[in-house]
Formats: sequence, structure tokens, C-alpha cells
Amino acid sequence: MYKVIETIEYINWFNKQNIKEQAQIQARVLRIVTDGHFGIAKKLDSSLAELKWTSGRRIYFTTSVDDDGNIIILLLGGNKNTQPKDIKKAKSIIKKLSEDK
Repeated sequence: MYKVIETIEYINWFNKQNIKEQAQIQARVLRIVTDGHFGIAKKLDSSLAELKWTSGRRIYFTTSVDDDGNIIILLLGGNKNTQPKDIKKAKSIIKKLSEDK
């Protein structure tokens, strides 16, 4: 259903999470890939959205489409306390990705 691409910023953030958190994140991403089920998610603007957890964790992502179907680009992660800074960083990653095309 969906193909997932992870940015280096996302990978660096993910690797800093503990094993339990990594398992929760991977399970959520797997549900998106296999079932198209995003869970609690919110569109922030025309190109940016976030996956939300009740713990405050956030993963910022954007979507795209290629010949094979839908693509989800995981931009970076954070939490509710760092949300304004994380959103700004996510938007700059999207801008950089669009310039690299």
C-alpha cells in the first residue's frame, strides 16, 4: 500500500529512542505500510503532517506519489514540548527535498 522513506534526520532521532519506543514506532509504521492505517494523525499544512501519540511523541512526515503508488517520507521525530522547533525543521527538510529533485 505505502512505501516508506526515512530521512537522515529521522533515522538519527529514531536511533536515540529506547528499544520499547522504537518497537512502538515500528509497529505504527508497519500498520501504515500494510493497512494504510495512520492512527492519530494531523495535517499541519498542505505538505506536512504529524503522527501523534498520547505520550506526546510526534513524527513529522510528508507524502508523495510515484509510479508504484503512495510514498510516505518520515522527516523527523520529536515531542509536544519541542513541536514549534520540530515543525520548522520539518518544513526546511521538505524544502531541501524539493530542491534536490
